[in-house]
Amino acid sequence: MNGAFMTGMTLVLMPRFDPDQAIGLIQSHHATMFEGVPTMFMYMLNAASLACADLGSLTRCTVGGQTMPVAKIEEVEQRFGSPLLELWGMTEIAGLGTTHPAYGPSKLGSIGIALPYVECRIANVADAGRTIPAGEVGELMVRGPIVMQGYFGNEKATRETIEPDGWLHSGDLARMDDQGHIFVVDRKKDMIITAGFNVYPAEIERVVAAHPSVALVAVGSQPDELKGEIAKAYVVLKSGATADADSILAHCRQHLAAYKVQRAVQFVADVPKTSTDKILRRALRTLDA
Repeated sequence: MNGAFMTGMTLVLMPRFDPDQAIGLIQSHHATMFEGVPTMFMYMLNAASLACADLGSLTRCTVGGQTMPVAKIEEVEQRFGSPLLELWGMTEIAGLGTTHPAYGPSKLGSIGIALPYVECRIANVADAGRTIPAGEVGELMVRGPIVMQGYFGNEKATRETIEPDGWLHSGDLARMDDQGHIFVVDRKKDMIITAGFNVYPAEIERVVAAHPSVALVAVGSQPDELKGEIAKAYVVLKSGATADADSILAHCRQHLAAYKVQRAVQFVADVPKTSTDKILRRALRTLDA
């Protein structure tokens, strides 16, 4: 929004997201850019109006807020006819922190590289002062002029979030390759510990989303007497598609280590979301049959 105001663009806002309406607005306004969270793109892919839509005005789309499965990024790029650039940000840095250059190379599944004058690194989860080697998973931390001064009236929370040397804890688990591209694994608080192993819901979601019958998937935890926690997938099927739990599980076993495969699959009409259409993982259990 700020970028649109500063550069004199036309900004089209929707009171509430609706996939068919969004597709219609792109066409009627000849929009050159659409940005949203992953669920918005997934519902647009499943919308009947997309089949006859002309989205040729789009020069790029951007997605952030949560991790986007690569299979769905590829589907968006194919059906929308434009690049989909994944980015990352948070309220505590006043918005954007990393992205891909519009006219440079991008890596699907990555949130890109740090903005100019901004530093990002992957820190050891137990020792934030130690940066871990490329390829290893740790906490994404950011430093630079975009970092907030602190939480108003809450010094304790500020000290817990911002290190004395200015590095901000993001709460996201990520890895960085040797070229500086960052790949978010999941939110630290969403990690499932099953029989002592770390299982990341987003990793399972990326695999389930590649199943040809799946429109949307969300993975949450379930208590288990033996393993402490197990993963459960809540799946929304594409319009007119059919699938059963066994086919979803068989697909996952081909692409995930045995301990990472979810132990249950439930088919649902929709999943709980926030007011900005981000998946609300902590509310998934309300769907349990």
